[in-house]
Amino acid sequence: MNDKITNWTRSDNAMVETAIRRGATRRELLHMMLAGGVAMSAGGLVLGRAGKALAATPVSGGALKAAGWSSSTADTLDPAKASLSTDYVRCCAFYNRLTYIQSDGTPRMELAESIESGDAKVWTIKLRSGVTFHDGKPLTADDVVFSMKRHLDPAVGSKVAKIAKQMTGFKAVDKLTVEITLENPNADLPTILGMHHFMIVADGTTDFSKGNGTGAFVREVFEPGVRSIGLKNKNYWKANHPNVDSFEFFAISEDNARINALLSGDIHLAAAINPRSVRLMDGKDGFFLSKTTSGNYTDLNIRLDMSPGDKKGFVEGMKYLINREQIQKSALRGFAEIGNDQPISPANFYHNADLKPKAFDPEKAKFLFQKAGLLGQSIPVIASDAANSAIDMAMIVQAAGAEIGMKLDVQRVPSDGYWDNYWLKAPIHFGNINPRPTPDILFSLLYASDAPWNESQYKSEKFDRMLIEARGSLDQAKRREIYNEMQVMVSEEAGTIIPAYLSNVDAVSSKVKGLESNPLGGMMGYSFPEYIWLES
Repeated sequence: MNDKITNWTRSDNAMVETAIRRGATRRELLHMMLAGGVAMSAGGLVLGRAGKALAATPVSGGALKAAGWSSSTADTLDPAKASLSTDYVRCCAFYNRLTYIQSDGTPRMELAESIESGDAKVWTIKLRSGVTFHDGKPLTADDVVFSMKRHLDPAVGSKVAKIAKQMTGFKAVDKLTVEITLENPNADLPTILGMHHFMIVADGTTDFSKGNGTGAFVREVFEPGVRSIGLKNKNYWKANHPNVDSFEFFAISEDNARINALLSGDIHLAAAINPRSVRLMDGKDGFFLSKTTSGNYTDLNIRLDMSPGDKKGFVEGMKYLINREQIQKSALRGFAEIGNDQPISPANFYHNADLKPKAFDPEKAKFLFQKAGLLGQSIPVIASDAANSAIDMAMIVQAAGAEIGMKLDVQRVPSDGYWDNYWLKAPIHFGNINPRPTPDILFSLLYASDAPWNESQYKSEKFDRMLIEARGSLDQAKRREIYNEMQVMVSEEAGTIIPAYLSNVDAVSSKVKGLESNPLGGMMGYSFPEYIWLES
């Protein structure tokens, strides 16, 4: 038997793998091996080896179709203005970044060959040679300078203008070398440059509807609010990418309809499924759930500068009224990791694991509410489906309050207009925060005294000083120590209650291979079209 296996050549193995891809049955495969001189008892071993090799070997070809949950007539191919999942998917397909955030949260070089600095303030970026845009133009340092400067122009309306503001100097040293100077040292720059908005566009671009990037796909169709189609970039600078010949992406806003489109074979991936709808997948063969717990969370925000958040003891009482385990199991159907009001999730290198979840203690909450003079009063709580699972979470907190005589008046408002009319404005309301790759970005956006999205209006001069100190340090141990203390401060002092980190759940056809988790969010950090392949 061993001799017969030895005589089975690599080309024979390749023949078996090809037959598997074409749908050959196990019986047909064994007959084929018997004809080639392999004993029946050894056939299973050969098939096992071929199956493992096949699982790890990408297949070229196929038309990928996927559906997200959000779209708008304001959909854009301008990376600086991207704001919805559909924007991120398209931008990841048509453009490249200087770095790419890997599954462990660390950056790897993409368009950059290297990014180096001796003081975390002046950074030298060496670009790859031989990279071209879809229109044939070679990538140069001028393209990078133009792409970065755009974020500083108020007329552009960049979604990361606040983050880009720290970049004060840009210089094209030569055709493939760029120098970026920061206002203050920031050791996170290589990671920041891996965010979706920092895609590189061609120097002088004003018409972004063409999606002229250096990415894996060339824009074929772009209909804002409807659909996008990309065709494989045959001149792509990355060897063996992408695997599929084309991809189509559109939105189906209703969860059940999105899953039904998957089950009927109309699409290969249904993104961001609400835990309530996952049951539709029960008992269905040929599909699986891809779960990513990367730091996305829905939080209950209590503004500290408004009543009742300005009453001493109220916020602390609310934190003890949160039944985190029930929220995880009931509202989120188990698709979450319990948190303790810190925005840095376990997926992040700097997560403070010593911060344990606060106990559910209604009696302690009742004591604090009495002390604040609020027990028995009707307290409005604004909730909306615009924030994932916010309604379910609100009902759980309301029921817990009723048990101790605390009247939480949950006011359900429409998703349309929620972020403009209620988020950041109402005294008590829910928010929903997408993953960010670094603590500095999260703290700068949400908790610094001048943060643009300071959900609870938390103000601390000590916190602001620590933020700047950690940002400029190249000493990882020191940064971890500072970020640990800052997480404690937010958990104990801010008016944001983060009961759990939501798992992003994508429903996927078993034909899709190569899908991995990513800290930037579901759908492989929205970059899945480039990396997955379709099993025929």
